[in-house]
Amino acid sequence: MSDLPGGLRAIVFDWAGTTVDYGCMAPVEAFTEAFGRHGIEVGEAQVRAPMGRPKRDHLALLFSLPTVIEQWSARNGREPGARDIDSLYQDVERLLDDAALRHADPLPGVVDAVEQLRGSGLAIGSCTGYPRRLMGAIAPLVAERGYEPDALITPDDVPQGRPAPYMCYLNAIRLKTYPLDRMVKVGDTVVDVLEGRSAGMWTVATLLGGSELGLSRAAVAGLSETELAGGFAAARARLVDAGAHYVLRSIADLPDVVRDIDRRLLDGEHAAVAPPCEQWRKS
Repeated sequence: MSDLPGGLRAIVFDWAGTTVDYGCMAPVEAFTEAFGRHGIEVGEAQVRAPMGRPKRDHLALLFSLPTVIEQWSARNGREPGARDIDSLYQDVERLLDDAALRHADPLPGVVDAVEQLRGSGLAIGSCTGYPRRLMGAIAPLVAERGYEPDALITPDDVPQGRPAPYMCYLNAIRLKTYPLDRMVKVGDTVVDVLEGRSAGMWTVATLLGGSELGLSRAAVAGLSETELAGGFAAARARLVDAGAHYVLRSIADLPDVVRDIDRRLLDGEHAAVAPPCEQWRKS
């Protein structure tokens, strides 16, 4: 049971780009290479736009892009169909298996933040756009590196993945937690935010290491604070527009934000109608 006076009880984390895989690079590598093997070029920004959705849904959205339809038609004499999506998804799965395991290190600050949150009595849930089969390989490896949530929900466990709220609902069931505004959803993409808001949860987005910022650790290290500022501003704007209550520079800021959310609950605020917190949006 949580020790926090406002009654906050649980945190639900996304995986790639939020707690592991700095920059959310594994899906970018897998989708780009899968299309490339068929002679189709997709840009990184195009690949990142649907990030966070179940991976077959993600692939279907990429296949709907006019540039992809045009390239596919030129090479195959017809527009792509459902069988093409199924066929290419098999390539994506194989490539993603390797890429996700290569990028399975927890992000800086994750292990410490989770330890602090658990120290306050909060349960730790999680959900992802990856299938259950892949998470069965990733989760034990990440656990060895210091991060192991109390619950792990995948799109295979629910009727529909993000932005639908069902993975958050099932986390609430597994963690035996209600009402939903006693929970916080933490992610790095627009669909993470939409998922959390649809579930009626407090919703926090992170920038460093996330897909909306879209920079690897090496890329971030090579930029000055001034150079990073533009990327932060653009990513923050997209996440706030999606409805994030808080947008954080780093997940290391999360324990302080959780205490602020609990204060707001104590003051009688509710996630469904609470405005974003200007202090943290500008951090």
